[in-house]
Amino acid sequence: MQSLSIRSYSRQRNGHFHSYHQLVLPLRGTINIELVSYSGKVAPGECVIIKQGEMHHFTANKEAKFVVADMVDLPENLLNSQHIVFAITLPLMSYLNFVEKQLENQVNPKLEQSMLTTFIILLEQQSLFKQLDHRIRLVIEYILENLAAPLSIESLAKVACLSQTQFKKVFTQQLGLSVSKHITKERMEKAKALLMHTDYPIQIIAEQVGYTDLSAFSRRFSQYYGISPREFSQ
Repeated sequence: MQSLSIRSYSRQRNGHFHSYHQLVLPLRGTINIELVSYSGKVAPGECVIIKQGEMHHFTANKEAKFVVADMVDLPENLLNSQHIVFAITLPLMSYLNFVEKQLENQVNPKLEQSMLTTFIILLEQQSLFKQLDHRIRLVIEYILENLAAPLSIESLAKVACLSQTQFKKVFTQQLGLSVSKHITKERMEKAKALLMHTDYPIQIIAEQVGYTDLSAFSRRFSQYYGISPREFSQ
């Protein structure tokens, strides 16, 4: 049994267990879930893992919507993870929105199987960070949506509603790397994707990931990947 579905729940507390694994990924609203090793809320941008045979109880507002994945097998990174609830990447979150629209508008078994395959591939690429502080999650989303902007510590700390010192400390504790290293990682990954999948000039790609100086972008890309942007795009 492997499938994706769109579900909503009620405020009435329910409980059961399954003979298969289940992942619940909120699209809108939160779910309150009780497991043996976890009790709390799961919000959009997060995923909760419910292992096969595990008793769980849950409640949610009826307006909330969730993508639910019923799975016989879990990817190794999820199966071996100590995190019951983890933050998902923006690409996976965006993909869930497509899944919702497709499942609500058409029955197409071939496409549904393809969607499930893509969903599993995206799951396998998740770095399973523990459930993030909502303030840091807002900053991560802000960074991804504004990679072309300067992204100063001052501006990001304001997004998190923290002092600059507190923000840098909490961010590093949550993600295991500094703010600047995280920004560089996201910028370089986006630049690599644009170089590989588009025909944009390197100058335009540099600007889209926050570099107005082409030589500075080339140096950073070369340091990060060991190859220049021009060589990579050939």
